[in-house]
Amino acid sequence: MTDTQPLYDLAPVAEVMLLGLVIALGPLAWVWVRNRRSSPMRRIQTLTVLTLFLTFDLVLFGAFTRLTDSGLGCPDWPGCYGSASPVGARSEISAAQEAMPTGPVTHGKAWVEMIHRYLATGVGVLIIVLTISSWVQQRRARRGMGDAPPISPWWPTITLLWVCLQGAFGALTVTMKLFPAIVTLHLIGGLVLLALLCVQAVRHTQWAQGRLPVAISAGLRWALIGTGVLVVLQVVLGGWVSTNYAVLACTTFPKCQGNWWPMMDFAQGFQVWRKLGMLQDGSHIGFAGLTAIHYVHRLMAYGVLAALGLVCWRFHRQGLLPAQTRWLAVLALLQLATGLSNVVLDWPLVAAVLHTGGAAALVVVLTWAVVSSRTVSTVPQEFSAPTGASRVSV
Repeated sequence: MTDTQPLYDLAPVAEVMLLGLVIALGPLAWVWVRNRRSSPMRRIQTLTVLTLFLTFDLVLFGAFTRLTDSGLGCPDWPGCYGSASPVGARSEISAAQEAMPTGPVTHGKAWVEMIHRYLATGVGVLIIVLTISSWVQQRRARRGMGDAPPISPWWPTITLLWVCLQGAFGALTVTMKLFPAIVTLHLIGGLVLLALLCVQAVRHTQWAQGRLPVAISAGLRWALIGTGVLVVLQVVLGGWVSTNYAVLACTTFPKCQGNWWPMMDFAQGFQVWRKLGMLQDGSHIGFAGLTAIHYVHRLMAYGVLAALGLVCWRFHRQGLLPAQTRWLAVLALLQLATGLSNVVLDWPLVAAVLHTGGAAALVVVLTWAVVSSRTVSTVPQEFSAPTGASRVSV
């Protein structure tokens, strides 16, 4: 049944978009009710923070979708067997499940996959509203009718373009049958989306609280940025481990397969453009290739944890960015605990989802720390504090 189903079936696209709009109406209504007596800028700030939070939730649910093997629960895009929901595809799903009870298409997996698509569409609607609101507020400010946004409206515009690209990668994830490079790029795209929204959320919150970025030394700021780069590289390696199902290539710690340096085939493990489980020549990837994928991620983790520990110690010692420092320390410990759990406890679902969530949270917190700081020699951009807010010197 899945072999005869077209990969792209745009018949249900209007219904899927409508469901996304309905989902987005809940957060939009909450923002309006909570800030009905506030200024438009305050509503934009609340919407930005809420969209960041919901996008983080979407990344977590995306990890759950991948880790439960639900990525092909509906083998076409954007609907499910040409329907807007698994309800309309009951017979096709039942036939596929009967033919292969443990296969990629089951009723449960179809619902997981479609819920992920609905939530992604809802987040897209929120970003559309955020983009339009930012441009409207910019226009009002130029007419002297309100405060100018503390960050250019091009930021939400770029975010909107990026979420469209992310949707394209989501479609390719399905239609290219979990092609590892595409799935990894989809993960990277989610992290970039989180970083874009975090920049905007921090800037809006600084404006709302009348705060300026904290002045730190150039060396400390570069250490923070460098640690962020290392974390991103480690997350990409982690995505490559997950999408190639290489977690269980090593089931002991600290050794792997009883050795400090197990047998590895780096050429196979890091051959990027290939099908899942296969090599470019059509042969199956060997266990040594999977071991190389896993062990490189593990070795990189030691360096990343050391960098995070050093940055946290230096910030704590100087009493700078205490909230971000605490979060970085907690998340580093969480990543260590969940990473070990994945290895020694046979990749439990809860630990695997938390490991992905911790990686995404590290990206968010590091972005938060970078945007909340500036080098001592730079001149900070001035914020016009909102009405009723006190100016806070730093």
